[in-house]
Amino acid sequence: MVNYFWDSYAIIESIDGNKNYLKYIDEPILITIFNLAEIYWFALYEYDEEKANDIYLRFKNSVADIDDETLKHAIKFRKSHKNKNLSYADCIGYVYSLKHDLKFLTGDKEFKGMDNVEFVQ
Repeated sequence: MVNYFWDSYAIIESIDGNKNYLKYIDEPILITIFNLAEIYWFALYEYDEEKANDIYLRFKNSVADIDDETLKHAIKFRKSHKNKNLSYADCIGYVYSLKHDLKFLTGDKEFKGMDNVEFVQ
């Protein structure tokens, strides 16, 4: 059973070995293609291309489909929170998590204190 939507922040922290994410190690991972792009960019920046490709493949099967309604709602959400520094990927993931009754797992400070967020740094 899936309980969490993993923000890119959470995935990157778990890759980096952040011990605060150890309690989630057995949780299924669910992300969007936009998160996968952010994770791959991070991996290319931090590691060599071979390791980045391995990381990409590791998370590729965790990608959820995003329907038009979720995408549009996420962009409206971003617009209504324009005072925060939220990426498209963040907003899409957050709205997806709300729609599918999943906790949004992140350590991104912009989400601290928001509804439906499990904030871990």
